[in-house]
Amino acid sequence: MGLSTHVLDTMHGCPAAGMQVRLYTCQGEQVSLIKSVALNSDGRNPDGLMISHEDLAVGNYRLAFDVAAYFEAKGVALPQPNFLNTVLLDFGVAEPTAHYHVPLLVSPWSYSTYRGS
Repeated sequence: MGLSTHVLDTMHGCPAAGMQVRLYTCQGEQVSLIKSVALNSDGRNPDGLMISHEDLAVGNYRLAFDVAAYFEAKGVALPQPNFLNTVLLDFGVAEPTAHYHVPLLVSPWSYSTYRGS
């Protein structure tokens, strides 16, 4: 069922349209970029899945969300240095035939995530 993500801006109560998100595979200290996207108006990858069902494999992954750049682009006055700059979520995929949905709820000062459906 693949890997998907969804980002909601809890400061403004809306999807995080335009936020840059990068997906990596991680093997020990080796990190390799798989995909980089700008989220659509619904706060999702405009291409759908970040990794298709066929390409999702057992292993460790990282999602990198450019939080500070997103809020700066929205006109939010952030302290320097920012409290949150890039939110990194490292997670493992044990069942590649299952759907892995990794949502992010974020403000300039906090974030929450979980494995969604």
